[in-house]
Amino acid sequence: MDSELIEEISFEIQLLLKMGFYNDEEILEIIDDEFIEEDIPKEKLLEIFSNVKENFDCPKSDSEDFLNLKEAFLNLSKNHNILTIHNAGYDIEEGIQDSFELFTHLRNNKYEVEGFCFYSFEDIEIAIEENSLLIAFGDFEFDEDKGLKIAKTVKDELVSKGFNINWDESIDERIEIVDFNWQKAYEDRDYSMDGALSDYIELNNLED
Repeated sequence: MDSELIEEISFEIQLLLKMGFYNDEEILEIIDDEFIEEDIPKEKLLEIFSNVKENFDCPKSDSEDFLNLKEAFLNLSKNHNILTIHNAGYDIEEGIQDSFELFTHLRNNKYEVEGFCFYSFEDIEIAIEENSLLIAFGDFEFDEDKGLKIAKTVKDELVSKGFNINWDESIDERIEIVDFNWQKAYEDRDYSMDGALSDYIELNNLED
């Protein structure tokens, strides 16, 4: 196994540790899937992971930015009937699919949701590398006016939490939180789709 491949795997492991959403087992599964064509023995993968984690200073607490983002998402779900998802899918397309899947589940249970906002796995990568987090938004009826209203509500909530926002108030451009310090400590808590659903149900006093 050449050093270049080990370095690439180590970089990806560090990225997943920085994200703060995955436990050790989940990280190993993600890496195994990502490098499946390399046919790396499980023992070797575990060795690389152990070496990386031993020398990596995992965050012990969340940054103020992440805590404020988390609170903003909870407020949007509770006060504005907007479905909010952390780490929604790999990219924006998967994030939209996840949003509509949750919407369908809620609608089938007689609950109506105004719209959605989320950021994806790719967006977290950008946040870590460039200190900029992109927030996608939309409504479930493909109504541009309604989508824009939801976006402005999301923007206003983020601004109220002290975030610096870059957005041209267009339905076609995502909301950018600039100067975002991504630091999240791993916690044994559901985020992504399961977390979004449970938060929405709990915050709105619903029954699943």
